[in-house]
Amino acid sequence: MSLSPEAIATLSHVTTATITTVLLKKGLRNVWMRGARPLRPGQKRLVGPAFTLRFVPAREDLATPESWSSPISTRTAIEAMPAGCIAVVDAMGVKDAGIFGDILCARMIKRGVTALITDGVVRDVEGVLGTGLQVWCDGFAAPPSVAGLTFVGWGEPIGCGGVAVFPNDVVVADQDGAVLIPQAMLDHVLAEAPEQERMEAWIVEEVNKGAVLPGLYPMNAETKARYAASKK
Repeated sequence: MSLSPEAIATLSHVTTATITTVLLKKGLRNVWMRGARPLRPGQKRLVGPAFTLRFVPAREDLATPESWSSPISTRTAIEAMPAGCIAVVDAMGVKDAGIFGDILCARMIKRGVTALITDGVVRDVEGVLGTGLQVWCDGFAAPPSVAGLTFVGWGEPIGCGGVAVFPNDVVVADQDGAVLIPQAMLDHVLAEAPEQERMEAWIVEEVNKGAVLPGLYPMNAETKARYAASKK
């Protein structure tokens, strides 16, 4: 799946908070990936289709430095990442083994990967920051992935931060974290989220003018009429 430039532009101007509200109104409550926080303060909002990777608990006969040369390895997975994707990694919330370091992140930049999102941690943090790759994770740790995890594959459904992520679901990440948009809900979000942003901006203006919240947020019939008139 490739996102159109128009879809990317629209979602780049919509906060993850707004997206969660829009999806909540459609019954989707579990779309925010727990533990995935911006590694660098001030990272800009990014949008892309999910490229999924999955770790399981470490098993001593499989989680070895030699496994890094295996056909099923993070190295091979990175070579399969298409430009523009967001790598979403299920690290099971493990915080004492860094899944990717500076060399892997540098290669992802060369591949044109938009961002890395994980419920785990990275290592070589200064080097990772130096690559320029935008990362949302749960911190950093010195030990490598095989100290606590076994890499098992890519391009399959995963759980990241308690959220079910399927390949090519749409991911939006900003200062509030990372949010998933199911493929089937993309058109709805593209249609509804910009209006939600406009409405909330108008409400903020009213609050700044001294308006009280009851009847304003949420809007009663009178407020809805005033808002509708303001758009004409």
